[in-house]
Amino acid sequence: MKQVRELAYDAEDCVGLYWLRIRCRPGDGVRGRLKHRLQTYRERRRLAAEISALSISERHARYGVNRDALQHRRLFPSYQSYSLTAAPVAAHAHRHDSHQLVGIKGQADALVELLIKQQLVGEQHVKVFSIVGFGGIGKSTLGEEVCRLLETEFPYRAIVSVSQAFDPTSRDRRSDLMELLKRVFRQVVEVKAENEILLNETPGWNRRLEIRETGQGTPVLSQGQEAIQSVLCDNNRGSRIIVTTRIEAVAKACSPAIGGHHIHHTQPLEFEDSKKLFLSRTFVNKECPEELEDVMENILKRCGGLPLAIVSIGSVLAGYTSPGSKDKWESIYKSIGSHMESNPTLEGMRQILALSYNHLPHELKGCMMYFSIFPEDYEVNKDRLLWRWIAEGLVTVTEKRGWGSSLMEVAESYLDELVNRNMIQLRDEFEYYWKAKMYRVHDMFLEVMVSKSLESNFASLLGGQYATMPYDRIRRLSIQGDDARLEEAEQPRKNMAGVDDGILDLEHVRSLSMFQHTGKKLLDQLGKFRLLRVLDLEGFKGALTKDHMGYICRLYLLRFLSLKGISLNGTEVEEIPSEIGKLEHLQTLDVRETSVRGLPDTVTKLYKLERLQISYNGDANLMWKLPLELKKMKMLREVGFAVLGNHLQVAQDVGELDHLQEMVVYVDDITFDDEVLTAFAGSLSKLYSLRRLIIGDVGYGNTLNFLNRLSSPPPLLQYLMIAGGIDRLPSWIMSLTCLGQFNMSWGKVAGDQLFDVLCELPSLTTVCIHNYCYEGEVLVARTRHRFPELITLRVASGSNLPNVIRFENGTMPKLEYLLVNFTDNNEKKIIGIRHLTSLKEVELWGNESNLALRRALKHLKSENKRRLFESSSQFQIVVKYE
Repeated sequence: MKQVRELAYDAEDCVGLYWLRIRCRPGDGVRGRLKHRLQTYRERRRLAAEISALSISERHARYGVNRDALQHRRLFPSYQSYSLTAAPVAAHAHRHDSHQLVGIKGQADALVELLIKQQLVGEQHVKVFSIVGFGGIGKSTLGEEVCRLLETEFPYRAIVSVSQAFDPTSRDRRSDLMELLKRVFRQVVEVKAENEILLNETPGWNRRLEIRETGQGTPVLSQGQEAIQSVLCDNNRGSRIIVTTRIEAVAKACSPAIGGHHIHHTQPLEFEDSKKLFLSRTFVNKECPEELEDVMENILKRCGGLPLAIVSIGSVLAGYTSPGSKDKWESIYKSIGSHMESNPTLEGMRQILALSYNHLPHELKGCMMYFSIFPEDYEVNKDRLLWRWIAEGLVTVTEKRGWGSSLMEVAESYLDELVNRNMIQLRDEFEYYWKAKMYRVHDMFLEVMVSKSLESNFASLLGGQYATMPYDRIRRLSIQGDDARLEEAEQPRKNMAGVDDGILDLEHVRSLSMFQHTGKKLLDQLGKFRLLRVLDLEGFKGALTKDHMGYICRLYLLRFLSLKGISLNGTEVEEIPSEIGKLEHLQTLDVRETSVRGLPDTVTKLYKLERLQISYNGDANLMWKLPLELKKMKMLREVGFAVLGNHLQVAQDVGELDHLQEMVVYVDDITFDDEVLTAFAGSLSKLYSLRRLIIGDVGYGNTLNFLNRLSSPPPLLQYLMIAGGIDRLPSWIMSLTCLGQFNMSWGKVAGDQLFDVLCELPSLTTVCIHNYCYEGEVLVARTRHRFPELITLRVASGSNLPNVIRFENGTMPKLEYLLVNFTDNNEKKIIGIRHLTSLKEVELWGNESNLALRRALKHLKSENKRRLFESSSQFQIVVKYE
């Protein structure tokens, strides 16, 4: 398979070289074309020779490994001896599906009891509780469940992950620790400017921090623990730290036997719990056919009570659930090592996880291996992941899958299947505009994917534990830490055995991802990445210069370019060069969260561009305005953030973007011509493919009242945010049968208008009310406001109106999640919470000293006691202090 993949890569390289050497320099007219053919004669001959060299009959000479090279490789250990490098991590979800909690309730309750007992006796010194156990046994799930159960006891909570390779003694010690601490702060307080994050600025707060160590080998976390505790000092306020780790030595270092610390050894699932988990993952009706029960019991015994192993095997067998599938079940049973029954080992777990991978359809294997590019515990945004898959050519439309669908729709089906097979984990992260879907893989699954990736030369990883690993031709390059080879990025030199001396060969790199601060010298070599298709620098903290941008604009085969989050302040780059228009194959351009001001007009030459993302930098006058000739960008599917200027032709051109599915557009209402607004309303009515629309203004009038002029709305609209002056909601909103989420801010609606318009929408699951969008004192969800599918209501208006949120009997029967932001508003009230019978979680935001918030918290606890007494479902209470 590796030989076939390398052959395919080389064939694609030849096509790329054709575009670079020949196709990209066309002539005009007969004379121009003749001149072009003469000028490219040598290049065409050279390219023909390279294509001939790809003959299958010569593949052994080209792709085989000679004895000397093989002997050289034996000097290096297999992947199993390499542990994963340190990685940026986001917080894990606090809410779980019921199947994730199978068999851990008793352990969670015991830990909670210990923690509460210490609180009751007045123990104020910081204490560390360690959860230790085998990989895949459910340590993280247990720790997160304990955190969830203690939400009302600890007002400040944070969950972060620390890779086993985290080294506080490294030269990047300060930056690594600051990055780790910032991840803590983002979960408990509003993060200030880059270098102004000080714990001591937040007096009087209790802290709870969970640090999850996911690796194995040298227990370096004990050093990290000391370094972190030097900042998270013991301030005698009852702080608690929970550490989850595979390594007993790490647990003992973090939780010494004296001082009230505690070590909990996670237990495997009992057989009945194992069976319950397996049935929930394998069978829709959670019942096993009688013909399969015996082999099911044998399989469960070999899984050793490890939830990850049970879920993985169950996901494989979910495709073979008929009574006639017994032979398949027997085959899988025999492939699982028997040693897992009594003595689980890492190798045994890897064997089970590899089995899940091997049973994937062919088209999903490359997509699954793609996660090896991302560091341990890294959470990747859905859109970023799918567009990278597409740019890499991993998504194809076939007669069996996706016939008649777009590549994005097929990519989404790939992702859904991997989630359903429990090979990747999904977490919803609520951003200001919408829920962002984040994906990651379990660290043990990542080890298997990295191993598979390295075996097949799918990706090359540099830095940290990979610093000495040799590679063949580099196709996909992922920078995850310091590596001496990054300092000498130049053409390779071969020794007498034909083996790379360690200098990087960049000639065949098609994908470059950078996740660490290092690698500036590699960017200086961007001119050598001739065949690069994906350049992902999201979050890279190094300086990006004009020279670098010049190199980027000459990467003519580039399909995906992300500079999102690059710290460009103080560098030379504040604008994208006009040469960006030469990247005719570009599909994705993402410059959000940078200091880039606008885009050049040449962006309209990017005829294949499908995704264009630029964020608001606080000054609408410096933002990208929709350009003339916008209609040339026929392939656009996503546009944001853009400003519509006072230009009639541009307003009309928006209606020509037939493929547009997502748009974030603000109207510049200064000296705005009413004819332009009318034309823009007409264009919005033509966007039949539009799924997401965020529309606002940059003034203070009721500019968005023009939305009432739409003759008909985009019929497939699923998300709508109105962020600007409007005093009358358009009646056409009531016809949006696909609308799932509605957001509003800076409007001026009053009375029952808001809920009257929204309450009958059949697909609406989420309503978010932000600042200055309601002018009434009391917001009432009346009995007639049914909201048949509403699950989430967020009233995040803070100190602004409304002051009272009241729920009448019969309203919002399916509401599960309610958020109310108090900020410093001491008048805010929640009335009628007892009528929300399906409520599962209430989240309160505000200042700790806010009396209204305290009253609301007391009222919610009282309501929970009433529900407990009446045997009704209780809800969680979450408080976040500002």
